[in-house]
Amino acid sequence: MTERLRLAVITTSVRDGRFGPVVTEWFTDQAASHGGFDVTTIDLAEVDLPHELPAAPPLFEPHPVRPAGMAEFTRVIGEADAIVLVVPEYNRSYPSSIKAAIDWHFTEWAGKAIGFVGYSGGSGGLLAIEGLRQVFNELDAHTVREYVSFPRYYLLFDENGKLHAPEEPAAAAATMLDRVHWWASALTAARSVPIAV
Repeated sequence: MTERLRLAVITTSVRDGRFGPVVTEWFTDQAASHGGFDVTTIDLAEVDLPHELPAAPPLFEPHPVRPAGMAEFTRVIGEADAIVLVVPEYNRSYPSSIKAAIDWHFTEWAGKAIGFVGYSGGSGGLLAIEGLRQVFNELDAHTVREYVSFPRYYLLFDENGKLHAPEEPAAAAATMLDRVHWWASALTAARSVPIAV
């Protein structure tokens, strides 16, 4: 039987009229059907994310005084075994909202498996994903190679948020979730082993 792990799925866009919640709902259904995860969703539009950061980076002060409206987000990512970001591409990069969410934390990301579901007009969010891979590498998290991408997403979903042709994205999601689960299982075990200094 597949071990059930805690998966946090984060909607990263906070833009007015954003499409992110539609993609998140679709992916959350895929993750729930996978059978290997207990899934929690987080919407950054509902998180207090000031861009003004504490004087000491979380690397040196892992538990800074954070806004009360960030407490649930911090708890969920801290307890998660794996995290999937639903991320759009803005100007060939990722939204500032997810960078702020990342920078308010450090230990919560470390040793976690990270996956991506991207969407945008042309690239399907791949440039945003590639940028985030570099960021998470610095945080000692592991980003899985597999991803899900929706180029020209506005042509792929109908007015009810359903995919016109769901088979290929569903297969990509299943493959990514398998890899996220494998890595999360390995990393969860590894986090219990003290790091040699």
